[in-house]
Amino acid sequence: MSGKPLPIRDAMDQSAPLAQLFRRLQESNARFATVRAQLPAALQAQVKPGPVDEQGWTLIAPHAAAAAKLRHLAPLLQQALAREGWPALAIRVKIGGSR
Repeated sequence: MSGKPLPIRDAMDQSAPLAQLFRRLQESNARFATVRAQLPAALQAQVKPGPVDEQGWTLIAPHAAAAAKLRHLAPLLQQALAREGWPALAIRVKIGGSR
């Protein structure tokens, strides 16, 4: 080994788990871009996309009231995703602190 750091893109290309993680991150961000306009203006900057897996996609709310609103909006968000051709996945809502 030369001691030279491996560029992140090369590391992802050489590691199936890293490549899968990167694809899921991209999918989560793309899903969020699709639904963001459906969120109330006050929540658009506060809600963050979270993990996506075979069982669902997570949205991270800053507090309990925002989480309740997201759960209420979940059917509308699902419709927006379906209109854009995203495969149906359950939307999970978690409360997370600001990062």
